[in-house]
Amino acid sequence: MARTTSTTTKRKPTKKGASKRSPFRPFRWALGWLFRGVLACVALIVLAIVLFAFLNPPTTPYMVSEGHRVGGVEHQWVPMEDIAPVMARAAVAAEDANYCLHWGLDVTAIRRAMDSGVGGASTISQQTVKNVYLWHGRSWFRKVLEAALTPAVELVWSKRRILEVYLNVAEFDEGVFGVQAAAQHYFGVDAADLTATQAGRLAAILPAPR
Repeated sequence: MARTTSTTTKRKPTKKGASKRSPFRPFRWALGWLFRGVLACVALIVLAIVLFAFLNPPTTPYMVSEGHRVGGVEHQWVPMEDIAPVMARAAVAAEDANYCLHWGLDVTAIRRAMDSGVGGASTISQQTVKNVYLWHGRSWFRKVLEAALTPAVELVWSKRRILEVYLNVAEFDEGVFGVQAAAQHYFGVDAADLTATQAGRLAAILPAPR
């Protein structure tokens, strides 16, 4: 009678956790990276809003594009203390009469503009956000970004800071940005020395600087 022998084969040890490795899912991987990208963008936006509450923007996207187009721009930053108070009042009166009352978006003015079909509902806060962080142009995407960023800027910046930045980055003529450059360009004086008449004329330029 033949003897039967049983042989046992030793299994090679497998790496711990190798059998539990989940399969690669491209959609889930892409979704994860998209989520990380959105978080990074939000963090950068928050950082930019906080920084410019204290630091002066050295330039803006619109200034850069206009500088390339016309071969340079006139711009010199001046603090609010070096801007004639009448200039600040004139800008508010011309551009945003409810500036001290709203939280960035003037809902009443927006409704009025929608009913009449005529534009002009942008507040000084919205224009500041557009000039500092965004680009010029008529698109719903930019308007949505502007509407989302404006309340955040209002939350972090003071009204005085918003107006200071606005007066320093607003366009007053082709290639002329900021009230100091505008005062020199039109009247040959500093922004601190503007008269009521000169301030009124500069404020009248703001809605259509060209």
